[in-house]
Amino acid sequence: MDRAAEGNQTALAEFILMGFGDLHEMQILLFVLFLAVYIMTLAGNILILAIISYSRSLHTPMYFFLGNFSFLEIWYTASTTPKMLRTLLTAHEAISFFGCITQFYFFSSMAITECFLLAVMSYDRYVAICSPLRYMAIMNSKVCLQMAAGSWISGFLTPILTIVLTFRLPFCASNEIDHFFCDLAPVIKLSCADAHVAKTTTFIMASVVTMVPFLLTVVSYANILSTILRVPSTMGKQKAFSTCSSHLIVVTLFYGTLGIIYAVPTASQSPGLNKMFSLLYTVITPMVNPIIYSLRNKEVKEALRKIISKRPNWLSPLVTGGQARIHQEDP
Repeated sequence: MDRAAEGNQTALAEFILMGFGDLHEMQILLFVLFLAVYIMTLAGNILILAIISYSRSLHTPMYFFLGNFSFLEIWYTASTTPKMLRTLLTAHEAISFFGCITQFYFFSSMAITECFLLAVMSYDRYVAICSPLRYMAIMNSKVCLQMAAGSWISGFLTPILTIVLTFRLPFCASNEIDHFFCDLAPVIKLSCADAHVAKTTTFIMASVVTMVPFLLTVVSYANILSTILRVPSTMGKQKAFSTCSSHLIVVTLFYGTLGIIYAVPTASQSPGLNKMFSLLYTVITPMVNPIIYSLRNKEVKEALRKIISKRPNWLSPLVTGGQARIHQEDP
């Protein structure tokens, strides 16, 4: 590893990701488990993208945003999981200084974009339920594109200041990151300078980019709930709620995970606990999201049935059982 000494400070050419080095006897098992989860995550989100693209009945604002969300989830998990899988095979995985910056940038960009996309999807459901007659006028194609573009641009611009403040710090003594990816907290721990400005700025920006979309989401669902409760018929209430139930579950999982993480002060978190929390939002949640949207969404299942019905004849014996299972899952 190349290092250029400058007094007592050291310019690092690379970091070492320690991964799950304390679980030597379980690394192969964890590799197989997380590889299976990663494949399921990619397959589930790619399938949703394919169904939305292929089915004209799903070319609506709701599924336009769902397509954006699935595309985001693919790259969100890809920013950390492949490197994590390599640490499980090699125990300690080197990552260049620039590679560490790049990984953290894309990971944080995707996480921030997800916050804004979830808020946009909540607003879409609010308009659909609270102003159904004006829905297509309000959520026209131009507005949808602007909202999606705004979410992506906000996500990719927000982390820049944090990265500049963090990675310009001098790093000394050790280059070992006790984590499976270049997360901010374990990287800052390696700095030999006062990181107060970087920590404070990061806290303020993280609070804004999580709390503002969260509050918008809460307001949207408060209005949705108020509107649903005023619907006279039980069937009408169930139909209204079914249009947003999948998204509400995803929002609850996402912000519930964030709540668990921020409820435990960083200073009191052990490295093992920090890694466990990180696995929740980098590996587990992205796998669960497409399952929720596919199993709880009638329109997605119906679109999948139509695609399957156009299968080549030689696939008939293979798909019949699958169609029966999907039919049984319908509420």
